[in-house]
Amino acid sequence: MVSGGMACVKYLLFLFNLIFAITGIVFMSVGAIILVVYNGYNNFVDSWFFAAPVLMIIVGVIVFLVSFFGCCGAVKENHCMIITFSVLLLLIFALELGAGISGYMMSGEVSTMLENRMNSTMHEYNSKDDVRKSWDIIQSDLQCCGMKGPFDWTSVRGFSNKVVPDTCCKEVAAGSTCDANAITIRGDGCLTKLQAAIEENALILGGVGIGIALIQLIGVIFACCLARSIRREYETVETTAH
Repeated sequence: MVSGGMACVKYLLFLFNLIFAITGIVFMSVGAIILVVYNGYNNFVDSWFFAAPVLMIIVGVIVFLVSFFGCCGAVKENHCMIITFSVLLLLIFALELGAGISGYMMSGEVSTMLENRMNSTMHEYNSKDDVRKSWDIIQSDLQCCGMKGPFDWTSVRGFSNKVVPDTCCKEVAAGSTCDANAITIRGDGCLTKLQAAIEENALILGGVGIGIALIQLIGVIFACCLARSIRREYETVETTAH
């Protein structure tokens, strides 16, 4: 049985683990939401983009399971479980730190990636249903048209006389088409809007991840202090017994 200030550390560690369990659920939820929300934009981003939310879900599951070790170790004052918890928490911290650094490094490639993918998929609008669906979704959701503007579509095969996809217009009268010079045209390009949305979300996720990682470091310190106290108690008991 730990005593004195270590009893306080024990209950603080238990509280930290409850918080970890909640953050694990948050990580899984956010990762799943990103996969669902950006699923319609899969033709505009490379495969590595979806690695981040998948990693968030995996980390969320691991954090939730690790918090179980921490809670049990703190309540039962089990030295082995607390040490296991500390090691696993450090591994998660390293994983989150590596993912965060990779995310910030790859953020500089977002503009080039989007420009290349958008430029190529525009010419597939009339030939591939999934590409058409992606462009219609992004133009409706982000209130934009084309890569840099409505007139990008005039160079695409199948569009002539300034005719653009119907989703470029806020509204299209029955029996008519959307014109690049129409009053209801969405004048902004989709490239800058999608890039801004991705970079903004990346900064938010990065900030949240760093904050949680720092809290985890505090948890590791508490766990090590508690494990050290438990070990000393065992050694004292064994010495007294002999």
